[in-house]
This record gives sequence, C-alpha cells and structure tokens, in this order.
Amino acid sequence: MITIYVPRDSAARSVGADEVAAAITHEAARRQLPLRLVRNGSWGLFWLEPLVEVATPAGRIAYGPVTVADVPGLFDAGFDRGAPHPLRQGLTSEIGYLKNQERLTFARVGLTDPLSLDDYRANEGLAGLERALAMTPAAIVDALTTSGLRGRGGAAFPTGIKWRTVLNTESPQKYIVCNADEGDSGTFSDRMIMEDDPYTLIEGMTIAGIAVGATQGYIYLRFEYPDAWQTLNEAIARAYAAGVLGASVLGSGKRFDLEVRLGAGAYICGEETSLLESLEGKRGQIRFKPPLPAVQGLFGKPTVINNVISLATVPVIFARGAEYYRDFGMGRSRGTLPLQLTGNLARGGLVEKAFGLKLSELLYDFGGGSASGQPLRTVQVGGPLGAYLPASLFDTLVDYEAFAAVGGMLGHGGVVAFDDRVNMAKMARYAFEFCTLESCGKCTPCRIGSTRGVEVMDRLLAASNKTRELSLLNDLCDTMTHGSLCALGGLTPLPVQSAVKHFPEDFGLAAPAALAQSA
Repeated sequence: MITIYVPRDSAARSVGADEVAAAITHEAARRQLPLRLVRNGSWGLFWLEPLVEVATPAGRIAYGPVTVADVPGLFDAGFDRGAPHPLRQGLTSEIGYLKNQERLTFARVGLTDPLSLDDYRANEGLAGLERALAMTPAAIVDALTTSGLRGRGGAAFPTGIKWRTVLNTESPQKYIVCNADEGDSGTFSDRMIMEDDPYTLIEGMTIAGIAVGATQGYIYLRFEYPDAWQTLNEAIARAYAAGVLGASVLGSGKRFDLEVRLGAGAYICGEETSLLESLEGKRGQIRFKPPLPAVQGLFGKPTVINNVISLATVPVIFARGAEYYRDFGMGRSRGTLPLQLTGNLARGGLVEKAFGLKLSELLYDFGGGSASGQPLRTVQVGGPLGAYLPASLFDTLVDYEAFAAVGGMLGHGGVVAFDDRVNMAKMARYAFEFCTLESCGKCTPCRIGSTRGVEVMDRLLAASNKTRELSLLNDLCDTMTHGSLCALGGLTPLPVQSAVKHFPEDFGLAAPAALAQSA
C-alpha cells in the first residue's frame, strides 16, 4: 500500500492541491497501485505548494510544487517509491527551511491528518490535558506563569496573569474566549492551526477552562475563514464523541463545552472588548476599561481572552513541562513565536523559531531575499499598524523588548517585506486610510484623526514648504497615540512616523529636518 500525503490547507488548495490529489488517485487506480491518500496540513513551505509527500522506509519524501500535469511523470519516475525527479525535495524532515526551526506550537502541523484524533494522540496530543487534570487550578496557573508565555496576539501581555485574575475572581459562571479574528496583513498562523491542527486549540482552551473554573468556551472566528469554520466544527464534534469535551472531560467529572461563532469581517473586532460586544450580538465597538474582561467580560462574567496561538501553545507547555518551554527564547520573551513571511520574498511561509534570532536571518536565511531580485528596502512587522524598519535595522533581534527599543513591535508575527521600488509616502498615507475605514467610531482621536491624517499627508506631499505640515502631522500623531481608546487609533501613527523617520526622501524632506521633527 502506497501512502501519499497531499495538504488540505486552504493555502495549498488555492494553488491546486485538491486537483493534484484527485489526479494522484486517478493515476494510481489506472496503474492498479493500492493507495492510501492522506490529506494532511501544510508544512508552511508555501513556495513549494502543493507539496506532495510519499511515505518510504527512509521517511517521508517531498515533491513540489506539483501540478496536475506533473502527476503521470512522477509515477513514471517511481515517485511512489521516493525515486529521483526534478521536483524531488528529499526527506521532508531534512529540508533546511523546516530542519532549522524549533516547532513547538506547530509540532504536528504538516505531520498529521488534522481531523484524526488517533493521529493527534499518537503525537503527544492530550498529554498536556491529562497532566493538567491531575493538578489543582492554582498549580495549573502557576505552571503557565513559570513558562513565561505571553500573548501572541499583539500586546504580549503575560498569559498567566490573565488566567490568575479570572481564577481569583468569584463568579458562578466564567468563560474562555479564543480571539480567532486574525485580520493583520501578512498573518496566517492562526488559520493554519485551526485548519491543520484544530485539536491543539481545543485542548488548550479546555486546559484554560479547567484552570480558571470556566465551563463554556467560544472561538470567535473571522468570517473570511470558511475552511477553518468547517474543520473546527468537525473537530469539536469528534472531540465531544470521544469525551474530550462535554460533561466529563476525559472522564474527570469536570465540564467544558465549546462552540464556534462567526464574526462579520470587522478589523476592530480583533480588539478584545469589541470582540466581546460582537459575541454578545451587539455592534463591535470598544468598551471602556476598567473593568477588565478578566473581571467583567463576556455577558459581564470573568473571561479569559487569548489569541489562537497563545491557547494552542498551552498543551505543549503541560505535556513537556513549563521549564522546558521557558528555556527557549531570551530575556522576557520566552518560548517560540510562529513568524509568517510574506510580501516580496522568494520563500514565503511559516517559520517557528525561539526568540532571539535576527530579523535578517528570517528575511534571507529563511525568506531567501526578495522574490523580485531587487534589494529589500524595508519590512513591516506586526500588521498594518506595525513600524516600517529599514535595512539598517535588519539585525534587530526578534524579541519584544528589542523591537520596542527600535520603535517597532512584533505583534502577531506577520513579516511583510518590500523591495527598493516601494513608495513609503504612499504606505504612510495608507495607514491613515486604513484606520479611517476600520475605526469603530467611538472615540474622536481615531474617528476624526485618521481622516485628518489623510488630508495632512496629502498636503505634506504637495507642499513646497513642508515645515508646517510636518509639525501638524506630529501633533496629530501624538493626539492619536495618547488619546485613542484602543490600539487601532493608538498605533496608527507608528507606521506613519517610522516611514517619515527612516525614509524622509520619499516625502520630499531633507533627512536631518525629518529626523528632528519626527523623533
């Protein structure tokens, strides 16, 4: 029996994985070769998708990118035995892009059938939940705190503090909410977890529920992820059937229920209080804080709100121990971060690395430099509200504090690269325009400031005497930074000011004057 793996991940499907799978099935039948076709998750090597793997005694051999037209020739060459072919990439585990990662959160992604609980269990799945069930709630929270896990959704707030606050807040009902409204440009790690290893998210949320005394969980999923919607619902149904969810989690007598709710496509609902408003059936708008969601969250009850990657990382922490996870990384940035390489790069994809590597290693060792062959000029890390970092800062370490020190932020780990043809004035203007489109409208600095920002930017670019407009731009950015209710308005100045600071020539500014004004 030949075992062949073809990804079911939406990124692979978008470039023909379903058609390749059908062609492989047809060709094997035509040649009367017994076939076991496994639709696994994507390894995240997107420039090689569809990446087809064949199980051999030596291990899984990868071929890619495979098209339907390639399939007969692959069979002719004997690829079902791992034979040489121009598309042969060698052992999957030895591909440098993968071999040089530290995959903890993504340990099973690409390896297993996402919906097979047997596959999940065979690869350390549920080991963390079983250990957590043998611990007291306080001990679970202590272990999570020891691990050093911080929020992977943007703010990098210590996860253990959130959990402890909910644990220590008395209430007859508590909730676990997963923020799966992944809306930042250049990000897809949440989607990959939900499509390619959904049980790790289910397990992480269940551990959170056991830890803080919550019996109900919700995954707030962005409307634009239909494949994740289907996969999550099927995985949850199977988890209930297997006793992983429900009235007695793994026979422990402890209850945890879980369901998926769809958002309506608003970027602002990635902010936790807007998300809660939407989840309650209201318009997605920012709530005033305090009270914090950990004290008064969903339906006014204590609520843990974490990002997909944060919750999906919890199982490996408990399966292998808090100290094991803590020993990856540097400084206050512990563990690993799934980084998403996009934009003008030769090798876009998912890279999970321990904190502490250089940004240049991501861009060149993994990303392969620009896809265009032109020099890379800048990179935006942290989504549409992240700073633009010039090539002179590409040696910055991937670490929350190191990025903050150069005026940047890691956010959700999205990395978007641009070559030397990019117009940074247009990119800065777009930051204001984006905020105008996505503002919930509740606070004046964001609602009005973003509109005025587009106008000021247009005047700055057109003005012969730019001093007045540059001064007005800085005043506006200061107002938005310190006066906005949430990070949408508060962080919009970050890409604007970084563009002016590092690329003054694109604004028609003399470098010394621009740096002095925007410092």
